[in-house]
Amino acid sequence: MLDSLFENFDVILSLDTETTGLDFKNDKIIELSCVRCIKENGEIVVTDEFDKLIKLPGGEKIPPKIVELTHITDEMLENEGEEQKSVCEEFVSLFHGGRILVVAYNTQFDMNFIYYFLARNGCCDILKSIKMLDALTVYKDRRKYPHKLANAIEEYNLSDKVTNSHRAIDDTLALVEVLKAMDNEEDDLLNYINLFGYNPNHGISGTKISSITYKEQAFRRPEGAKLYKD
Repeated sequence: MLDSLFENFDVILSLDTETTGLDFKNDKIIELSCVRCIKENGEIVVTDEFDKLIKLPGGEKIPPKIVELTHITDEMLENEGEEQKSVCEEFVSLFHGGRILVVAYNTQFDMNFIYYFLARNGCCDILKSIKMLDALTVYKDRRKYPHKLANAIEEYNLSDKVTNSHRAIDDTLALVEVLKAMDNEEDDLLNYINLFGYNPNHGISGTKISSITYKEQAFRRPEGAKLYKD
């Protein structure tokens, strides 16, 4: 299970964010979650589950639509949230143990937010040379629209194993199971390392990541076509 990935990487970090909006330069991360996986004696082992609510700068509030979507409230951030600097330092500590692969569902979105979050706290050097895998790009090559994480969970019959709650920690754990199902379906995940698809009608969302190759990826691709073969 995930043999090819673990032959090339020592650690897989499955991560997700919940944010106050879509503008990664101005909106803020309010929840940052990461599951750290290694392979030990042929089994995938979760060594760390990192899940932090992050306080907003003084006076900032969570927009009502975000509260409705995530069920994260200003009161929760006030009572349970931690300061950005301490969360940043603890998050960076997960990037150890050899060759790291970062996996997310729509990695472009999460990594834009994470880069600016780390940069504000002087920690962005940790991302140098990190390899990335976007599970959304893989799923678009595997299945027809719609392409939300909830759709992938349903398609891979994982509804009884995972929770898709729009909370970051649940989504990171769900993503690990989706990644396993994808690997069982077809052993080609290595072909998607540092390869992100984007909708040609909308263009690339956010700032390009210098290490990433971007290719146009329509919602409905010809049967059998793969982004990495284009």
